[in-house]
Amino acid sequence: MVFWELRFGCLKVKFYRNRLFIFLFMLSPKRTKYRKYHRGRMRGSKTRGNEICFGNFGLKALEPTWITSRQIEAARRTITRYTKRGAKLWIRIFPDKTVTARAAESRMGSGKGAVDYWVAVVKPGTILFEIGSVPEEVARAALNLAAYKLPIKTKFIIKDNIN
Repeated sequence: MVFWELRFGCLKVKFYRNRLFIFLFMLSPKRTKYRKYHRGRMRGSKTRGNEICFGNFGLKALEPTWITSRQIEAARRTITRYTKRGAKLWIRIFPDKTVTARAAESRMGSGKGAVDYWVAVVKPGTILFEIGSVPEEVARAALNLAAYKLPIKTKFIIKDNIN
């Protein structure tokens, strides 16, 4: 019997049987068509989602990789903390692919492993984050700090027509 449940960004707070539970949840889809996906290939470069649409500055991927929901969340926290929540932030990638893992020292067979974590498939040219409502120096420093949290080479880009 849950008395109440609240959500604050990536935190979920529950009050149940006179106890307070705090959960930290990362990005993941509410529902998917299939639970487990094939690994796939990351050939070619991005043709859609490769231009700044919402903010004035962005962080662009230069390599293909999988970025986990934890890495996205770590980068998001870094940006919001550096800008002291004064910037408008858009996350342009979403982890919608599952990665499965088998238990250590398990024998062959018995099917595919359980879902371990969620990843976003990123190709070269993908805009990862966009930021607005801050000066260029602040945006450059914030996105540079966020780039340290990511497993790929990235590039700071500026929108063509800033008014």
